[in-house]
Amino acid sequence: MTVSAPPPRPIVTPCVKVCAVDGATGYCLGCRRTLPEIAGWARLSDEERATIMAALPDRPDPVAALMAATRG
Repeated sequence: MTVSAPPPRPIVTPCVKVCAVDGATGYCLGCRRTLPEIAGWARLSDEERATIMAALPDRPDPVAALMAATRG
């Protein structure tokens, strides 16, 4: 009898499938990560991902910045 390995644990991600980066802030409009953070997400440790996710709420809201710029 062969014992199969458990399936890999899913990687926690803040992605909300709204993928567009604001040129002014450099943050994704959906998740507020930078392109380098998004590109390297799968290679980061759990601790590195947790650190980034903890910082996301404190980052500027790129949607609000875009809305303010269009009203200007």
